[in-house]
Amino acid sequence: MARPFSQVDVFTDTPYLGNPVAVVLDAQGLNTEEMQRFAHWTNLSETTFVLPPTQPHADYRVRIFTPVAELPFAGHPTLGTCHAWLAAGQPARADARGEDSADRADIVQQCAAGLIRIRRTAYGLAFAAPPLLREGPVDDALLERIATMLGIARADILDAQWADNGPGWVAVMLESADAVLALRPGFVDLDLGVLGAYPPGSPYAFEVRAFLPKDGATVEDPVTGSLNASLAQWLLRTARATSPYVVSQGTALGRAGRVHVSVDADGAIWVGGGTVTCIDGQLDL
Repeated sequence: MARPFSQVDVFTDTPYLGNPVAVVLDAQGLNTEEMQRFAHWTNLSETTFVLPPTQPHADYRVRIFTPVAELPFAGHPTLGTCHAWLAAGQPARADARGEDSADRADIVQQCAAGLIRIRRTAYGLAFAAPPLLREGPVDDALLERIATMLGIARADILDAQWADNGPGWVAVMLESADAVLALRPGFVDLDLGVLGAYPPGSPYAFEVRAFLPKDGATVEDPVTGSLNASLAQWLLRTARATSPYVVSQGTALGRAGRVHVSVDADGAIWVGGGTVTCIDGQLDL
């Protein structure tokens, strides 16, 4: 069956410098095995499948797959899917209050983690950071293991937190952005986010890198929305950052990801950036 398909670069305004996501815009009739097989074939960090919503306030429903597993939530697939859905000219849906999605400030995505709000901003699409599933300090034994995986001394880790909003992130802070860019990790056996601050006056507040295991090796995600959403909750709560700020990610991979973080009047944290369609067409699935 021919299905509309897009590949969208996320957290960039320039094609091929962000993080791509594959989006199947009409996934009705596909079962979980078929979705997982296609996500394995694309071999991107995530592939998404758009379905009609089953909750009255949602504009659409999405299922998010890595090459090996389904995720309840992920950041750059959320923005890339919304971009593709909007670009395809999907009809506005009336919610339970009778309000048309075209008239609302927010677009509402249904996923396994719940309802995620998305809105248009001056710098692109942004999603409201979902609540953390796990937070708090990281025990000393795990920090020693993380230092070994990163090839650094335990004393080089200034602080660390569980920052799990779905994928399972552990976040560690190093002395500087330069220290983050200098990392040459060995095998990393958990989803690990690393950040370091840029000097005052820089256009970016932090450099972020995201490492995760795949097929017995360590891979680096170019630009990571879920990680930056959970980092923002930690950084803003501890006054290590002030809103708004911009994160640089992907530098070590030759990318130029830019993640914009802000807080609205209601206290919601918004994480966003540019989105660009790179491939648009149909696939046989």
